[in-house]
Amino acid sequence: MKNIVVTGGAGFIGSHVVRLLVKKYPEYHIINVDKLTYAGNLANLKDVEDFPNYTFVKADVCDYDRMCKLLREHEVDGIIHLAAESHVDRSIKDPFTFARTNVLGTITLLQAAKEYWQPQGWDGKRFYHISTDEVYGALEMTHPEGVRPPFSTRASSVEHHEAYGLVFFTEDMKYQPHSPYSASKASSDHFVRAFHDTYGMPSIVTNCSNNYGPYQFPEKLIPLFINNIKLRKALPVYGKGENVRDWLYVEDHARAIDLIFHEGKVADTYNIGGFNEWKNIDIIRVLIKTVDRLLGRREGEDLNLITYVTDRAGHDLRYAIDSSKLQKELGWEPSLQFEEGIEKTVRWYLDNQAWMDNVTSGDYRKYYDDMYQNH
Repeated sequence: MKNIVVTGGAGFIGSHVVRLLVKKYPEYHIINVDKLTYAGNLANLKDVEDFPNYTFVKADVCDYDRMCKLLREHEVDGIIHLAAESHVDRSIKDPFTFARTNVLGTITLLQAAKEYWQPQGWDGKRFYHISTDEVYGALEMTHPEGVRPPFSTRASSVEHHEAYGLVFFTEDMKYQPHSPYSASKASSDHFVRAFHDTYGMPSIVTNCSNNYGPYQFPEKLIPLFINNIKLRKALPVYGKGENVRDWLYVEDHARAIDLIFHEGKVADTYNIGGFNEWKNIDIIRVLIKTVDRLLGRREGEDLNLITYVTDRAGHDLRYAIDSSKLQKELGWEPSLQFEEGIEKTVRWYLDNQAWMDNVTSGDYRKYYDDMYQNH
């Protein structure tokens, strides 16, 4: 049996990874370690909470003694590290929390793993660190000659390169973080690689593009705007909405994590992306069109909810991942077209209003605080 810790397993991406591993590998023991901050919600894992190969542990990854004890008690073979503060706006207001969780938390786990694993030998051990494409900084929107591609289309990196000569984030690009969030993730990436180079820690780092799908905390664009459209509340758009992001359905990311954890090369880096670039304003229009249609409203009826607001400080213009290395070496590729993924996502949020109400009210936090106050 493999005993695998997933940190941040009650969060958005983490819950999808936990669910996949618990169901796919009944011979594994999956230990979900989560502090249950505002974005951690055990309701995300109701369907697997009673599985015999699943254990939840409420703990802070910055607590070194607790992490050492946990690794020993569960005889942990692998760590999939997702626990992180991830909202750029919050990082601008409170960089200290991001430095603590994302940097100190990663160092704490690395050191605890080193102390437990090194005396046994590194064979069969793995530390997998999930990071972000934001560590690379920002990309140009146009070809040097001024040709501007249609970003609201799905195309492979090869097609984009040939047609427009655009640059994509590749695994060997220089780090240029522009926000406290991306700076904290860049720092944690460096520590993971340093522990390999210094101690021989068998580690892997992946950098992923924007995720979307069920169970995402509604501070992020897609769930926030779905809910606002339904309630006919304002849709605040930074600047002119021209910022471009590459979007990946969260279950495709979970599949990639599973594949890389088992088959990726130690000390290597893999970029995970959807080959799916959209301007923010175009995504918002798609969301309005989809929500209006599914609610029986006139198409485009809620376009007037769009409100342009002052742009965010240090707002990177374009992110785009080249995940061709992952495709060529391990055979992974996204399974969903963006339109199909958005349809599934909008339907999920509209069909799970109770989950949304619970999360936005904060009631779930008091429930879990009361439940685990003596643990």
